[in-house]
Amino acid sequence: MARRRSVRAFAQELGVGVRTVSNWEARGAAYRPRPDTQAILDTTLARCDPQTVLRFETLLTESAGRPGLPLPLRSSLRLWEYETWVDDLERAVAALGRQDFMFASDLLDRWRSRWPAKELDDRGLYLFARTTVLLGDLQRDQGSVLGPLSAARSYLEARSVFEQLAVPRRVAQLDLSLAVVSEMSGKLTDAATRYRQLATDVRLSSRDRARAQLWVGTALDKTGDHATAATFMTAAIREFDALGEPEDWSVGHQKLALAHRGAGNLAQACQLIEVARRTSTTASPMQQVRLATAEGHILLSDPETAGEGIAVLGRAADTAAHYGMSHQLRSIEGIRRGFEQPARALQRA
Repeated sequence: MARRRSVRAFAQELGVGVRTVSNWEARGAAYRPRPDTQAILDTTLARCDPQTVLRFETLLTESAGRPGLPLPLRSSLRLWEYETWVDDLERAVAALGRQDFMFASDLLDRWRSRWPAKELDDRGLYLFARTTVLLGDLQRDQGSVLGPLSAARSYLEARSVFEQLAVPRRVAQLDLSLAVVSEMSGKLTDAATRYRQLATDVRLSSRDRARAQLWVGTALDKTGDHATAATFMTAAIREFDALGEPEDWSVGHQKLALAHRGAGNLAQACQLIEVARRTSTTASPMQQVRLATAEGHILLSDPETAGEGIAVLGRAADTAAHYGMSHQLRSIEGIRRGFEQPARALQRA
């Protein structure tokens, strides 16, 4: 249902019989797949777009109550209101993907302010928590990571609800998001430690564990431990290759390029950033800015390509400013300052 595919089409995609899929659907939550079947289903879900995952997880909340929790006794929401809420969250996910922060914010605020959380049943609470997670993603992408109206506050609020609903995978994903916030706020050692723990956390999907491993490297690279960072990044890249995740694989090369730049291996850094640029599959303005920032930083490190690096960073800064990506803009300005200060000192000498 979440994929909006016929039983026959879904069976063909998975390589199983139509009767098998019909049996799964008929048995619902009572069905417990064999390990090999579960692996196929997990892989299929991991490759779905965020809107499909949202529909799938929302449908799960309609099944029997979770162990240890009472069945819902209260809710002022009607079925059509739930469906409208899900539709608006899908639209918010799409808006965040293109960095349309104003539209996404309007959609999320509409539902967060509509009912007090205490008046919602389990399904409503789940949607409230998903709304709050997306609000945190919006705040993070805009660069608001600490304070009362920040990504950290939103993620902690959503985490509390998912703990109440006993959804461990979502709790772990929010732990990962909170580690990202720690890294963005400069708490690099804390972030690296948390990433290491989450890289082996079985509550997370294989893809999320590989991302955590990549981000261990990112945090370590920022502390100056470039060699150890490259080791973690290389392992994550191999995992993305095995999982068939081309965009994560491309981003991994982008991060690894910066680690080699930090270690002074500019030729290797240039090769890796070219791989990242050539294989990137997303048109997201955020990823375009991140990739251009990394490329500009590498080009700026070589006197022969410094002029080109300034131009690349200038274009990245213009895009970041246009979409309101304040954290990315601060990163670009920091790179510029790091280049300009030694240059001015050399001129004075």
